[in-house]
Amino acid sequence: MPHREKMFHIYAKDRCIFHSLKEEEFQRTWNQLNSMVGLMKTDYVVEDLTYEEVFPLMESNGPAGDSSF
Repeated sequence: MPHREKMFHIYAKDRCIFHSLKEEEFQRTWNQLNSMVGLMKTDYVVEDLTYEEVFPLMESNGPAGDSSF
């Protein structure tokens, strides 16, 4: 089974503000957002920031469930 790289979505309140970030980019962006929200006067607080880990679907070369040759 091929390895699927996990991706991340970042949300502010319930709004997706970053979509499909690779792990390295996610870590950098997450840390920057948490620092900025804590320092700047915005409509957001740190508790408004959340993220979701996702695994992209693998593309298939044939019809679903077709294992015959």
